[in-house]
Amino acid sequence: MANTDLNRAGKYISQPSGYKAFIPNPLPPDSSLIMDEEIIRLLSLADQNIGRLDGVCYAVPDTELFIKTIAKMYVRKEAVDSSQIEGTRASLIDELELEAGLPASSGSTDADEIRNYIEAMNYGLKRLEELPLCLRLLREIHEKLLSGVRGHNRSPGQFRKSQNWIGPPGSAINTATYIPPPVPQMNEALDALEKFLHKADSIPVLIKIGLLHAQFEMIHPFLDGNGRIGRLLITLYLCQQKILSQPLLYLSKVLSQSRQEYSGLLSQISKNGDWEQWLKFYLRAVVIAAEDAAAKIKEIVLLRNRHRQLIIDGTQSRAKSALVVLESLFSQPLVSFGKVAELLDVSNQTANNLLNDFVEMGILVEQTGKKRNRVYMYKDYVQMFMN
Repeated sequence: MANTDLNRAGKYISQPSGYKAFIPNPLPPDSSLIMDEEIIRLLSLADQNIGRLDGVCYAVPDTELFIKTIAKMYVRKEAVDSSQIEGTRASLIDELELEAGLPASSGSTDADEIRNYIEAMNYGLKRLEELPLCLRLLREIHEKLLSGVRGHNRSPGQFRKSQNWIGPPGSAINTATYIPPPVPQMNEALDALEKFLHKADSIPVLIKIGLLHAQFEMIHPFLDGNGRIGRLLITLYLCQQKILSQPLLYLSKVLSQSRQEYSGLLSQISKNGDWEQWLKFYLRAVVIAAEDAAAKIKEIVLLRNRHRQLIIDGTQSRAKSALVVLESLFSQPLVSFGKVAELLDVSNQTANNLLNDFVEMGILVEQTGKKRNRVYMYKDYVQMFMN
């Protein structure tokens, strides 16, 4: 049974202007977490599924290169799912079209936000090679996230210097559903968060990042983008701790599918100190995400093998060039004859002939319906990330 001490996670303190703001206690929770049978079972299952995912990665042919290629699609998918939790409407197809230099077929203008998320994620993963996960890195990532898009005027790369709040669109502070700590207490809470982040302790890594994510959301240190940065924090911490050999575990798809429960359980921590119910939900998300990733990678390998054999059997004299094109599709699954010509350093006609071969074999599908400036999609592969 969860410990529901109302002050366990922190206190609501009346402010001079009349509203009550939540001041979170430092982590870990003051009273010990209740590691009941369900949490222990979920933690064990999460660890097992992550181990299986890592094993699948090592079993893939050409492991390092191919898994890194697949990881690019996972980053795109995570960017879409995490952004959609915050109301962004752009889809994975929109992002792929933007990357290919095409207007989004859905007409969405949100694809730039997805592109920023991808840049922020990749920047953070690269930066971890030289800088440990810390408040400075979160600010740098935040600047990338909001540069030139919605929220660009809300202090990108800086912790807030004024009070913010959470509530329905257009709500005022006196009708807010949650008010995070005022700036002085926010800075204290962030310092404590960073200390907990770096502290060597016996808390299981998956439990620790669950606590860190929830605490970050309660502190709400930015004027915009807190949800997305908080979910990036999960990925970056797992990568820093080397839970996986490759960054393939992302939770936003699962969280997005249960977004009301997700936000509701985070809210219950500040309301009644119920860390355990949040951790159970979060661990279930890890279990599902790791299982889904392992299954998807197996499917991708089977798809790759099937299409490689089709190419070898069907293109013969052009098989070597065609296989190069196939491998490139796992990184960029939208392609034109100009891109193929550039990739292979061949004429446009030769590239066009190759693409026609791919269409006849059912590997690519033409997207535009035009006679000129055609774009082709590796639809079977993309579809795996749409479900």
